[in-house]
Amino acid sequence: MNSNKNLSASDNNINKILGYKSWGDRRKIDSLLEMDCIMYTELGTDSTKKERDDVKKMSRKIYKAIKSIDSLIGGPMLSSMD
Repeated sequence: MNSNKNLSASDNNINKILGYKSWGDRRKIDSLLEMDCIMYTELGTDSTKKERDDVKKMSRKIYKAIKSIDSLIGGPMLSSMD
């Protein structure tokens, strides 16, 4: 999947992935979804409401980035968020 396993979810890293010219759309979307998955798997029962809200906000940014690549994939992801 992602060639850089230490890629954390941040605005900078989202923009970095979107800007890769040598990556195809599929690879960009896969990397963005991997970042999203990692964020949610790092949440636990002891996570604070602020931590959960921060993950949700970043997830929305990731889905918007995916929508900018492929609206048929990103659009439903955005609309299905609570």
